[in-house]
Amino acid sequence: MNFLVTGGAGFIGSHVCERLLREGHSVCAFDDLNPFYDPRIKQQNINELDSISDRFAFVNGDLTDHPDLEAWIKEKAFDQIIHLAARAGVRPSLEAPALYQRVNVEGTVNLLEAARKAGIKKLVLASSSSVYGVNAKVPFSETDPIIHAISPYAASKLACEALGHVYHHVYGIDVAVLRFFTVYGPRQRPDLAIHKFARLISAGKPIPVFGDGSTARDYTFVTDTVDGIMACVSRPIGFEIFNLGESQTVTLNYLIQLLEEALGKKATIDRFPNQPGDVPITYADISKARSALNYNPRVKIEQGIPLFIEWFRKSIRM
Repeated sequence: MNFLVTGGAGFIGSHVCERLLREGHSVCAFDDLNPFYDPRIKQQNINELDSISDRFAFVNGDLTDHPDLEAWIKEKAFDQIIHLAARAGVRPSLEAPALYQRVNVEGTVNLLEAARKAGIKKLVLASSSSVYGVNAKVPFSETDPIIHAISPYAASKLACEALGHVYHHVYGIDVAVLRFFTVYGPRQRPDLAIHKFARLISAGKPIPVFGDGSTARDYTFVTDTVDGIMACVSRPIGFEIFNLGESQTVTLNYLIQLLEEALGKKATIDRFPNQPGDVPITYADISKARSALNYNPRVKIEQGIPLFIEWFRKSIRM
């Protein structure tokens, strides 16, 4: 099959492209290589993908460039789209809310409209656990009422989910919405906590910890997330929303302990007040994904952190 992967040069996107290529598909990664973090990191991902297969292509493009996007997608005759491109991050979205709405929401509707006009009938859409906001009920279920987003990023993802439903209902496009829960692993973005903390601890510098360290996240190893994406690619969905988490909460204090053990160095901690937009816990109910997708996350945090640190050490020597 011929796949378009938006955000394909990024962390999760590059892993999705790699899996598709190794399964023999043709893949085009579409990414704007914006400077949210060093574009050379994405370029390295592109180089690695290019070395895997001659069925890989990369396009530097902008989802908000509507006319060019429509013409290009129609010309390429993609079978499916995996839409991972977005301006990411809760805290940065508080500084640039209009940018997040333009790229995430306008970019998604442009992509859906281009897919409709090109006759593409299947799309996987990345969402986020942040849409649950401050949810008193745990674990989070897809049936929970979603009315209390607490960041522009979360609000943009909710809008994208709604647009996916519109294009399924009105135009019959098969749309799988996947709510990711704190994905980590090799190639993780350098701004995310695990990568950032590993870098600072290794350098003997203090790590910033917001609050008392009791906040908890459902950390999901990237290969498990990719398994969930591929399960949606390979079967009819209609319109459904799925949590893709590990269904195991890890406190920030325990995460730091695991990083210290894997690195063999003690962390120096700088404590700060809780940040606006942050939630106290994320915790995925994955029973729906288990049942419908045969989703079965396998990498626990105690295994995943050493695997990440193994990659991290190799990457800093490159």
